Amino acid sequence: MTWDAVDWPALDRLRELFLKSEPVQETYWRSESDLASYDFTFAQRIAWKWDAALQELGRLNWVPPPGDLLDWGCGSGVASRCLIDAFGADRLTEVRLHDRSPLAMNFAKRRALQRFPSINAQIDPTGTAISTTLVVSHVLNELHRDDLPRLLDAINAAQCVLWLEPGIFAVSRGLVSLREQLRKTFYVVAPCPHRKPCGLLPAEKERDWCHFFAKAPSDAFTNSSWVRFGQRMGIDLRSLPYSWLVLDRRPVAEWTPDRGRVLGLAELFKPYARAEICRQESTGLMEIQKRTHGEIYRQLKQVPPPPEINLTGVLKSI
Repeated sequence: MTWDAVDWPALDRLRELFLKSEPVQETYWRSESDLASYDFTFAQRIAWKWDAALQELGRLNWVPPPGDLLDWGCGSGVASRCLIDAFGADRLTEVRLHDRSPLAMNFAKRRALQRFPSINAQIDPTGTAISTTLVVSHVLNELHRDDLPRLLDAINAAQCVLWLEPGIFAVSRGLVSLREQLRKTFYVVAPCPHRKPCGLLPAEKERDWCHFFAKAPSDAFTNSSWVRFGQRMGIDLRSLPYSWLVLDRRPVAEWTPDRGRVLGLAELFKPYARAEICRQESTGLMEIQKRTHGEIYRQLKQVPPPPEINLTGVLKSI
């Protein structure tokens, strides 16, 4: 597809649906044009988030076990394509695509075969079969009442789960609640540095949420078509917040106490930076003095900050 072929009225309608506070009851895919235009625009922003998450998994030296991949709530299939791109069609040899929309499942299958001709791509109308790897992307705020039990069945039938959602408060807190259920039967790979109860569960943390930021490619700012898209849809292309959760039945090493992960972005002041940092021992606000810990202060100034902060010197000074 090219920008000249984008169905702008379809994108306007989809954007209006996405902004609703309640789950969309009807199937919002009406045509191939809807899916193609979405896949070319909105879905690319999801791909940028997946790219950031998958780069972090690479840093952690984590890969899914060989086998099949189930894309639950696939939409245009962008999430599963990102995973196959990252881990290879020789490891993820089969992709099964599940969505409440037959139109979406067929579109996602065609796109998968176009991108990976050697892969076995199949439509999965029920989405509850046993799978090696389960991918879930941007579905939590669209689930109907009977969807969550089916999704949990799919999770419990999987060997590993990669789940990515928008980095907004309600969705992130929902993902934290699900983590608490699932950590009893899975090891937590990311983003958490531990398998213990989430540090955001105490009452004094009820206004905080676990989210991170991906970087948009430079093309998003230099390409006039992307600029037009952002303006028309009312989207700041520089802001790509996401929440995510990766689970595995295989054991995963926890982080050491001196390693931490910054949640969201740090607050910057002239003499210090303040950041919500999750680590094995606790989750809480930490103030990093520029004078005594200049390197960490500079790391916290980055947008987004590094995925891991070494707090050895900070912890010794507390």
